[in-house]
Amino acid sequence: MLTREDDVDAHALRRQGWTISAIARHLGHDRKTIRAYLTGGRVAGERAVSTDDPLARYVAYLAQRLTDDPHVWATTLFDEVTGLGFDRSYPTFTHGLRVHRLRPHCEPCSASTGRDHAVIPHPPGEEVQWDWLELPEPPPSWNVGGHAHLLVGALPHSGKWRGVLADAEDLPHLVEALHQVSARLGGLPKRWRFDRMATVASPNTGRVTATFAAVAKHYGVHVVLCPPRHGNRKGTVEKGNHSAAQRWWRTVPDETTVAAAQASLDGLCARVGDNRARRRDGQRTSVGELAAGEPLAPLPLAFPATVSVERVVSAQALVAFRGNSYSVPPGLAGTAVIVSHRLGEQILDIATAAGTVLARHRREPDGAGVVVRDSVHVTLLETAVLAAFDTRRRCARKVRRPPSAAARAEAEQIRGDVTTADRDVVVDLAVWARAAQDRQVAP
Repeated sequence: MLTREDDVDAHALRRQGWTISAIARHLGHDRKTIRAYLTGGRVAGERAVSTDDPLARYVAYLAQRLTDDPHVWATTLFDEVTGLGFDRSYPTFTHGLRVHRLRPHCEPCSASTGRDHAVIPHPPGEEVQWDWLELPEPPPSWNVGGHAHLLVGALPHSGKWRGVLADAEDLPHLVEALHQVSARLGGLPKRWRFDRMATVASPNTGRVTATFAAVAKHYGVHVVLCPPRHGNRKGTVEKGNHSAAQRWWRTVPDETTVAAAQASLDGLCARVGDNRARRRDGQRTSVGELAAGEPLAPLPLAFPATVSVERVVSAQALVAFRGNSYSVPPGLAGTAVIVSHRLGEQILDIATAAGTVLARHRREPDGAGVVVRDSVHVTLLETAVLAAFDTRRRCARKVRRPPSAAARAEAEQIRGDVTTADRDVVVDLAVWARAAQDRQVAP
């Protein structure tokens, strides 16, 4: 590679009549190198690429992905092309994205402005930050409406975060998700930090509600609320929300079940999130190693809240709940029922909207794909199905059935109702003869 000074000297000597061989000997370079710079084939200060473009095979795929979704993260695309066989590093991948100019320009995003940020200390094991993340356009098979609900918890000291999908954002579902996320984080900190969500505190006064105070006492943690319009107080969980929405939710296929989506999120957090590099006191470490050193208290039994959701009975007298199906008595197909279970217990109740319990089953693990049928329900369903069958001879559908006398009489009545007011009916042939004779006379 020639420096800019050598490139200037080579062009000046060439203009003075020196041969390429003489210039090469004078500057100490190969003749082919000097010729490439003199003819414009190479540019001074830029090293020629000695290998093929490692991203060339994936340019068409990446261009299509960025056309479909201009804001998809580069880390998400890197995960995808790695699965397709890309064996280079992430910096090489991002360099290729810039070289090929694959990402479309977005004017609103380029107009963002920065602001000052204060450094907030976060001792290890001090707190967990919580936030609900509403994910738009969930798969139709989830039947959760326009948004899926993800509770995200993050340890600000290490940056470790986890999320759990929930059916709703009411207090029982919040308590259940808090317990599950805490188990994934490894235990309890000294305090929980929330924004002013209505299930935790009054949005107007900022005082913790009586129901959630009982939850906090059960787990033995302090409840800390963020001041109004101070989003930086929950910066760690907000970054977790960003990663969940951009790197995971955008790639969830339509055919994915809730259990499979939860498993994929857990895998992403463990595989990618915990392996993020960190530096503490000059030493290189990772998020997972920092989180393993945080002094978290052991998790007690779940707070005994009762989680209830509405479901519809199928034609097979089954009610779907979190990846499993539970039987009810026959005759309720299409009826809305209430499925409820108490946290910490393995019993699941199915009741009518009025509160009448229809069935009680032992709850199976979420996403197991188990069909739980009570023997009494099976017998009743078989009896009801067999009773609905008719053993008499079926209707004869291929025999001859011409119109009966009554039908023909009705047809004649219809024909007789046709009036002749709209046209002249000729009865006398003399009229026809006169009309023909008139047409033979020239006008």
